[in-house]
Amino acid sequence: MESNKNNTDGFIPLHGGYRNLITYQKAEVIYDGTVYFTNRFFKKYDRTIDQMVQAARSGKQNIVEASMASGTSKETEIKLTNVARASLEELLIDYEDFLRNSKLKIWAKDHRLTVRFRELNKTPNANYQTYIKAIENPEPEICANSMICLIRIVSYLLSQQIKSLEKAFINEGGLRERMTKARIEKRSKR
Repeated sequence: MESNKNNTDGFIPLHGGYRNLITYQKAEVIYDGTVYFTNRFFKKYDRTIDQMVQAARSGKQNIVEASMASGTSKETEIKLTNVARASLEELLIDYEDFLRNSKLKIWAKDHRLTVRFRELNKTPNANYQTYIKAIENPEPEICANSMICLIRIVSYLLSQQIKSLEKAFINEGGLRERMTKARIEKRSKR
């Protein structure tokens, strides 16, 4: 079940719908790109492959789990969204390690290709094909830095998502408050 669309008058709010989140969509590109990258640039039995792929997977899957848990636990939603961000940060460090150990440049924020990547990122409904020329570029420096750019974008978006969740919790409360409110409203209708 992707979302809870049937509950219109209960105390469990609509939840799920993670496929509509930009953070999920871009995390899926990061996962697919990481699978491609590790298969291309690391030897078959290098432990780094598993570490990087698992960090990318954790980033994506924790967004899913947070979205599905959101109906009954805002605390869990916030925690899992932060776990997704932390996993992607771990992955970012792996890409930086690759560049440093390969004696390749890590692009600065104002590098012309970083700026170009940010422009590309504004493409509506961006998917793997949107970024394929960067992710699957013949130059390893471009591949790794493109992944870093994408991870930084998603990490920023996840930070914003966490701030938004925090504000929503402060303004709307959590499950216990909604349960109490629903019960009081039910009693008052009798």
